[in-house]
Amino acid sequence: MSVLAPIAALGRLVLSGLAMLGRIAIFAGETLSHLVRPPFYPKEFLAALMQIGWFSLPVVGMTALFTGGALALQIYAGGARFSAEAVVPSIVAIGMVRELGPVLGGLMVAARVASSIAAEIGTMKVTEQIDALTTLSTNPMKYLTVPRVLAATLAVPVLVAVGDSIGIFGGYLVGVNRLGFNPATYLKNTREFLEVWDIVSGLWKGAAFGFIVALMGCYYGMNSGRGAQGVGRATKAAVVAASVLILATNYILTEVFFSA
Repeated sequence: MSVLAPIAALGRLVLSGLAMLGRIAIFAGETLSHLVRPPFYPKEFLAALMQIGWFSLPVVGMTALFTGGALALQIYAGGARFSAEAVVPSIVAIGMVRELGPVLGGLMVAARVASSIAAEIGTMKVTEQIDALTTLSTNPMKYLTVPRVLAATLAVPVLVAVGDSIGIFGGYLVGVNRLGFNPATYLKNTREFLEVWDIVSGLWKGAAFGFIVALMGCYYGMNSGRGAQGVGRATKAAVVAASVLILATNYILTEVFFSA
């Protein structure tokens, strides 16, 4: 019996994880089904759009700026080993729009938005406000989940686009002022090597990451435990789950977009 105990524990862990994925998938399906059915709550949608999009812009912009600058330094240092310093502009641009812009933007939004949504909805559950919505014949999923998921799905690609631009600008600043690149040559190389699909693929990733962030925040908020500890656990779980799913989804989308 003692020999089989670790295997049994591992089996219980795997089954628990699969059950959790199943519940999240059902929750996502219900959310998508409510997106196209009235009633709609435009006021809640606009408030969520402002909270998720506009107020996340500073942290995404600062992250992208320093990431672009650090990326330029790293690529220059690595390229110098092979006398390939000239690739800095093109690699910074491609790296930002394909990977670093969407992923880091998604993770920053997850840290800020998933925790906020989970805490807000979890608190509403603890204080029985969600029960009050049901009593007033208002579907909590349509009123709380759908506007936030839709707003995040639309706002995060815009944040990614802005972050990409700021990140490329950060690389430009470091390349011109620190590494001695000619400004016109730097911009020319960036424009020539960057393709439309590089940008579009990053925006698609941003939409997927925004959906994941809001969905995780709403799911764990709706399923929060009672009391302050329950809300705290839901908030932590929402951020962790959103971050892990963003990284996993990024690999899957990269495989789909660029496997050829």
